[in-house]
Amino acid sequence: MRRQRKAKIVVTLGPSTSSPEAIRALFEAGADVFRLNFSHGTQEDHRRTHTILRQIEADLNRPICILMDLQGPKLRLGTFTEGSVELKRGDSFRLDLSPEPGDRRRAPLPHPEILSALVPGTDLLLNDGRVRLTVKECSDSFAETVVITGGQLSNRKGVNVPGVVLPLSPLTEKDRQDLRFGLDLGVDWVALSFVQKPEDVAEAKRLIAGRAATMIKLEKPAAIDRLDELIDQSDSVMVARGDLGVEMPPEDVPSVQKRIIGACRIAGKPVIVATQMLESMVHAPEPTRAEASDVATAVYDGADAVMLSAETASGDYPIEAVSMMNRIVTRVEQDPIYRRILGAQHHAPEATSADAISAAAAQVAHTLSTAAIVTYTTSGSTTLRAARERPEVPILCLTENLNTARRLTLAWGVHCVCTEDVRSFSQMVEKACAIACREQFATVGQRLVVTAGVPFGTPGSTNVLRVAYVSG
Repeated sequence: MRRQRKAKIVVTLGPSTSSPEAIRALFEAGADVFRLNFSHGTQEDHRRTHTILRQIEADLNRPICILMDLQGPKLRLGTFTEGSVELKRGDSFRLDLSPEPGDRRRAPLPHPEILSALVPGTDLLLNDGRVRLTVKECSDSFAETVVITGGQLSNRKGVNVPGVVLPLSPLTEKDRQDLRFGLDLGVDWVALSFVQKPEDVAEAKRLIAGRAATMIKLEKPAAIDRLDELIDQSDSVMVARGDLGVEMPPEDVPSVQKRIIGACRIAGKPVIVATQMLESMVHAPEPTRAEASDVATAVYDGADAVMLSAETASGDYPIEAVSMMNRIVTRVEQDPIYRRILGAQHHAPEATSADAISAAAAQVAHTLSTAAIVTYTTSGSTTLRAARERPEVPILCLTENLNTARRLTLAWGVHCVCTEDVRSFSQMVEKACAIACREQFATVGQRLVVTAGVPFGTPGSTNVLRVAYVSG
């Protein structure tokens, strides 16, 4: 089932898409990566979904990528005596550690780590930014604030502290339990929420220990300040625009999105643009034109993947949402302007043999109008470097490692096939041509660019480029 596009589609599974029939329909509509959101559902729910996905994978003989998304810390107010209060601009409002239900003058904030990090002048955002407070006086046990933007507050609404690095690990005890569960299941990617600094990623990678690839969700402004370090520590990045948009002005999010995509492309690491992409399709059969433009912008910028959240997890039109996203991505990639934009954003290869070969492969593919670039890889690094070049032709990844094939399904332009590794140059060319024909990437008389490493099967040793003719 070859996709006729290079950018990938990530879908979130949930109540609307929990049956085998619905999940298979999502795949057939264009879904490449399936996200299990551990903020919702039980472990048994996710186990059942994982089993369904692996069965579909076996039935279709296509590697399917599964992304587990950890919940991360949830910072919330306590409760109110009457369930909710209405705050007005200029009101004084106290936050403290007392468990007593709140009122119009105070509320419980059962997070000493927040209070200890506050200083006078710090802004606090409540209820997804609808209510804004500024700290006037504080200690380790309380904060006296003034209401800058009023509104209604009810029980257990969320708290955001923009511009402050909180002394919190991104992994709660729930996350650690879920992580062990997901790794035992065999998920391919682990997405970390609430990442603030490189040490957060290092902690998670120690626990993951290579059993899955690590993705960071950029949703805190503090993380943007250390963007390059975080990208270096991780295997891929998700631009979590919903949470990011709560803690920074809406007008800043588009430029930050472009900055993140650009940095990931330089590093050669997959990047997903997420949140509210086709939001109106939660309850409508078609998106707004602004939403279609939003998806298109991410594709024009060269993002590896675009993601659907509530649209497929709990929406009324999950299959239609995937089909629409598939159509938008395909249409953008047919636009001549798309190639010009990607070319203008191209970055010089690094001074390594793997990058030199990958850059040469893209150039040869263009000059000779080859049908595809075929990469032999063990760890996936060869294929990711090929994808970094954003070649004009698709990338056919051949690997004997099923885990590598599943993970690379996320990467731009990559179509993965599991096959035994080769042992000679003649076998390398013969297998590349046979699989390219079988997977409908080439026909007799066309040419392929083939890259591999010698000795064959040695990870990270890409040093061979061949032009192969597909014969009958």
